[in-house]
Amino acid sequence: MESSLFKQNAPKFYGATTVGERGQVVIPAEARRDFEITPTTKLLVFGSRGHGGLMLTKAETVSEFITTATGMLERLETLAKSLKEEG
Repeated sequence: MESSLFKQNAPKFYGATTVGERGQVVIPAEARRDFEITPTTKLLVFGSRGHGGLMLTKAETVSEFITTATGMLERLETLAKSLKEEG
């Protein structure tokens, strides 16, 4: 039996979209609802030519990730310094 945590985080297929003449795509309504994407939401676009893939992510999510990662690195640096002083 699948856990509810897995169900919440499992990848989901939202459908297909076509690139318009001006390079625009439509994000399916269900995906916009699930990810709280509104007309003012800033999205970042990442891609890998070698893998032929694109990824859209909310700019605020990347900002939060960087803030969290920076805090973790600072704590690790403090821990490393204290261990060095002890040893």
